[in-house]
Amino acid sequence: MNFGDLTVKKHRLEIGGCDCKELAEKYGTPLYVFDVCRCEKTAKAYVDILKREYPDFTVCYASKAFSCVGIYGILAPLGLGADVVSGGELYTALKGGMSASRIYFHGNNKSESEIKYAVESGIQGFVVDSEREIELITKHATSPQNVLVRVNPGVEAHTHRFIQTTLTDSKFGFSIADGTAERFISSLTGKKNIRFAGIACHIGSQIFEKQSFEIAIDKMTDFIVRLNGLGISVERLDLGGGYGIHYIENDRPLTPEQYMTNTARYLKSAVEKRGIKPPMLIVEPGRSIVGEAGITLYSVGAIKTIKDVKTYAAVDGGMFDNPRAMLYEAQYTAVVCDKADIAGDTKYSIAGKCCESGDILIDGVMLPELKSGDVLAVLSTGAYHYSMASNYNRNFVPPTVAVKRGRSAYMIKPQTYEDLVRNDCVPDFEEDAQ
Repeated sequence: MNFGDLTVKKHRLEIGGCDCKELAEKYGTPLYVFDVCRCEKTAKAYVDILKREYPDFTVCYASKAFSCVGIYGILAPLGLGADVVSGGELYTALKGGMSASRIYFHGNNKSESEIKYAVESGIQGFVVDSEREIELITKHATSPQNVLVRVNPGVEAHTHRFIQTTLTDSKFGFSIADGTAERFISSLTGKKNIRFAGIACHIGSQIFEKQSFEIAIDKMTDFIVRLNGLGISVERLDLGGGYGIHYIENDRPLTPEQYMTNTARYLKSAVEKRGIKPPMLIVEPGRSIVGEAGITLYSVGAIKTIKDVKTYAAVDGGMFDNPRAMLYEAQYTAVVCDKADIAGDTKYSIAGKCCESGDILIDGVMLPELKSGDVLAVLSTGAYHYSMASNYNRNFVPPTVAVKRGRSAYMIKPQTYEDLVRNDCVPDFEEDAQ
């Protein structure tokens, strides 16, 4: 079994030098646990490889993967910027110490208040995805704003259809194929306080093969040639992210070193072949920085066997802390924390506690025989778990504990019942009428 940077000592799973079962006893379950050193190592790899292979670059952390004050405090000192897609992510990034000058604001439907806030914050630039955004930026900007235009290069990456983002009918980007992107970019000339700085794309998520990224580079550099022919220079090329990670035994992702080395060298070759000026390269890893740095700990509760059908082991989490299993049919590796390297002999369906028949976290996992009270660890949950969590059924979003060299501390504190009702109120229509 592939445990990545996790370790097993005397059958007991450890993360960041901390015993997982002891973490569950100390902090309770369900519990997100985040390995700071693993995160730092991966983020630093992206920066270091590009320094060597393509020095004119920016690594922007894709905030949607895991956004909290602490993550920016970890990544900003390593030289990363941030990609944000909401006012909330922007606010969190700034609170976490990320410089506004290293932040790009993405999203296909930014609100007017978000654009105004971003302008006032002095962000590095907007990745624009609609004509309306240009109008709103012009309305609120008092100085030229860097604008990258998101385009759709039409690359079909081999990943789940819900996370492919450059299909013909995608909600993201202006199409290169039908000329929409070219016409939109041409229309920006002379716009008040709009400075066209480059183009951006993002072909999908959880991509294992390099070919999809190479095709994207070819299509984007071909488009740069077309824009240059119209007298439009392209200063920056944002290739997005989408780098895959290891969830289950059969997954074969490339390493950050492999992803970046191939991207940098292929881009250098592509611009040389086309005779265009090398653009600044922007990449946006998110999942690949935080995904394998996180695990989720659960306590096993009810165990129910349906004769000749299956055995359910219910845990104290579920779709409220991990909706990906239902949304994307995402698959995971799970181990019993004090029997982590012991081969499983019983097949279980790990069920959540929500009032939904489809609340199944893992269907058909082989584990040692379970009993109520066992602590289960689900691996590679650092990305898109806390970010997508909810209070469905009025459950708590689990807290996050950071671990580093044998020490542990809250990164996100636990919720309370009072937190669940803090913003609730009983409408008083008579008072409103007065």
